[in-house]
Amino acid sequence: MASKVFHIDLRAGNDQSLLSRIRLLADTAGIAKIVKKRGLTAIKIHFGERGNTAFIRPILVRPVVDAVHKAGGKPFITDANTLYVGTRGNAADHLTTALLNGFGYSVVGAPLVIADGIDGRDEVAVPVNLKLCREVLVGSAVARADSLISLAHFKLHEAAGFGGAIKNIGMGSASRRGKMAQHSEVAPEVIAKKCIGCGTCLAQCAHGAIALVDRPADAPSPDPKVTKIVRIDQKKCVGCAGCIHACPQGALGINWEKDLPRFMERMVEYTLGTLKGKEKRTLCINFLTQISPACDCYPFTDAPIVADIGILASTDPVAIDQASMDLVNAQPPLASSVLKDSPHAAADKVKAVYPKIDWQYQLDYAEQIGLGSRTYALVKL
Repeated sequence: MASKVFHIDLRAGNDQSLLSRIRLLADTAGIAKIVKKRGLTAIKIHFGERGNTAFIRPILVRPVVDAVHKAGGKPFITDANTLYVGTRGNAADHLTTALLNGFGYSVVGAPLVIADGIDGRDEVAVPVNLKLCREVLVGSAVARADSLISLAHFKLHEAAGFGGAIKNIGMGSASRRGKMAQHSEVAPEVIAKKCIGCGTCLAQCAHGAIALVDRPADAPSPDPKVTKIVRIDQKKCVGCAGCIHACPQGALGINWEKDLPRFMERMVEYTLGTLKGKEKRTLCINFLTQISPACDCYPFTDAPIVADIGILASTDPVAIDQASMDLVNAQPPLASSVLKDSPHAAADKVKAVYPKIDWQYQLDYAEQIGLGSRTYALVKL
């Protein structure tokens, strides 16, 4: 049976603002049914890394908060701490970044709560007994909430292919140990012919997994004067991929074919576990605006790959992500973006940017384990 996915574009006028249309979207999608009266409603969002500008604008969160209040719930806005080194690695830095990015109470109308506590260790183990995970470790504020609303900025992603409702819930709600478990096999490989031994990656690694060592005689070098090379301790590495992003030479990479399918499976299993007990008390809203080619975890935002499409809402996380990806792929690529001159840009935006990632694998596995349906009916409001 097809799941309903409701869609509004970004048109507005004197008689109806975008804020009122977001409220209409939330009401039509059934927000009053998923909110428990006098219950706690976690509104899961990505506050954006400091320097990033693609995250959902705080003022657009307010209509959803107001709808929860009207339904009798007690909303709070939440995200869990990051695994990588950045401006959201602990609750103090995380809340400071959220406030600097505009998520003040006077704007959003609800308190901010970091889901996994001050240092990322406030978690609840939820049993799932799935293919890869026997249990999932969820930030306690999300796990103990009565209802969950996912507000996701839809974009492409360098490991998952795209980031939408599934990633926002599964990866975003996980505690630090939970994120570590999901990334555990996404270990970087050193590309010897590119590594110049600069040590940039050492400063990025928070786990002491990287060292500079003398370059072996059989390791190809980009310059005869380069005598050092990076070595990664696989036992200490947690697979957060922070070093990959930090390397200015592109000398660290991922074994895409081996690692990423299992990464996606874990992320999907974490989504199922996070929603356990909230299956009928969950609403997903995807913002298809400023659709960037990479995650909002970067301290910058590249040019959008397509024009703004609108906002979607559904109680089915798989259907809404499938619909989002279909709508993005149906758009002409923007010439000012990374899609310029790509032969795949017209048909598959993910393949155009990340040719080795099979983004459909995420949705196939999600449907397989009963998280939702890839079959949907798009309802334009």
